[in-house]
Amino acid sequence: MPKKITIYDLAKMLSVSPATVSRSLNNHHSISDATKKRILDKANEVGYRTNKFAANLSNQKSNTIGVIVPRLNSYFMSTVLAGIEEVANEVGYNLIISQSLESEEKEKINAKTLLDSGVDALLVSLAHDSKDYQHFKNFTDRKIPLLFFDRVIDLPHCPTILIDNSSAGYEAGKHLIEQGCTNIIHISGNLKRTLYQDRFKGFKNALLEHNLEINEHTLIETDLDPKNIHAVIDFIKNSPKKIDGIFVASDNYAANCIKELKKVGIRVPEDIKVVGFNNDPVSEIISPNLTTISYPGHKMGVLAGESIIAHLKGSINLQSTNTILLRHQLITRESTHN
Repeated sequence: MPKKITIYDLAKMLSVSPATVSRSLNNHHSISDATKKRILDKANEVGYRTNKFAANLSNQKSNTIGVIVPRLNSYFMSTVLAGIEEVANEVGYNLIISQSLESEEKEKINAKTLLDSGVDALLVSLAHDSKDYQHFKNFTDRKIPLLFFDRVIDLPHCPTILIDNSSAGYEAGKHLIEQGCTNIIHISGNLKRTLYQDRFKGFKNALLEHNLEINEHTLIETDLDPKNIHAVIDFIKNSPKKIDGIFVASDNYAANCIKELKKVGIRVPEDIKVVGFNNDPVSEIISPNLTTISYPGHKMGVLAGESIIAHLKGSINLQSTNTILLRHQLITRESTHN
């Protein structure tokens, strides 16, 4: 491996002081344009690369924001990340993105790695099974801004960004009832996560408001992995009382439900109506097209990025903010209309 060129190497090559090289590379006003050009030309010629991290050590800033997400292969999460990156890059910040793969232990490792990397702030969407949040205390103790989005937890001085999941769940349940469904179930993610708790709470309120039965079968808690969908399909197929409506907390899982229901002779929407969540592209690809709740991922990412950068620049104090709610929208399609 070739030796990495340093400012000391450049100084020796050009018979100038290391301070002159450093100032020229940073476009300092005390250095003449001719000297700057000579040093920059030589730096380009020999392949010198600026160590931005080292350059920022003096002011304790890395101009880097850490992000931890459950999975990178999620359409929703990719739109959030695109929004964060768009805002961060505009003002000269870089992102270090890591995925927990739905594991609390991996989330802890990622958090430590990002802390050790000297990130200026951390944005987090929690893993499926996270229940111990001590790994974030290192950030709050050091007064490193910490913001949770989508899958959130209520920690002191840590703002959250999400939609009104309770209201969204209510709208999904109400829509199924308005389409004539009387025996509706909800297929949820891990109820340790508040967003899934709130979606079920809203859904349940819609059923109660319309005097529909709620029992132990109204909720099916899953990991929302389509690999494990057959137990859910068997439950629907073998239910003594015909299930005629499903609200699913994920478009991907809902689309797979539609596909598997058709295989066992259950028609959508004639026999059973289905509502998903997120408005992923799959909702328009699956046949019939899927009724869903639109969750503005890109807007969430933009808002998360703008909020954390405004805090870093001193424009706002995020630690005095609690929860920021974004608007959602029910999008009706073929899966709930005969």
